[in-house]
Amino acid sequence: MSTQFIEYPKCSTCRKARTWLQEQGVEFSARHIVEKAPSAEELRTWWQASGLPLRRFFNTCGTKYRELNLATRLKEMSDEEMLELLATDGMLVKRPLLVTDDGSVIPGFKSEVWSAALTK
Repeated sequence: MSTQFIEYPKCSTCRKARTWLQEQGVEFSARHIVEKAPSAEELRTWWQASGLPLRRFFNTCGTKYRELNLATRLKEMSDEEMLELLATDGMLVKRPLLVTDDGSVIPGFKSEVWSAALTK
């Protein structure tokens, strides 16, 4: 198993995170989040491994999030419904997403958090 870096290459934060990983000498496999969107099962596994609220896996700054009025709708949805919705479009998923060799899962990029996860 290798560290996975799930990204949208046009995203400036994803580009910054990729550069950071390379500067740290981290070997990773990159995955385009739109071309190969995560399945509901992958998302469920990652969410459970992360220990975070499922809402943290939504790209709340995205156009699609606003178009679908998810700030309001998510309050009424079950976890299963949220997972299924996330799996419909990679642009709904918070990115970049780091899945480490030891199973840590981190949505979004904060170098100090990623550094701690990668040095476990």
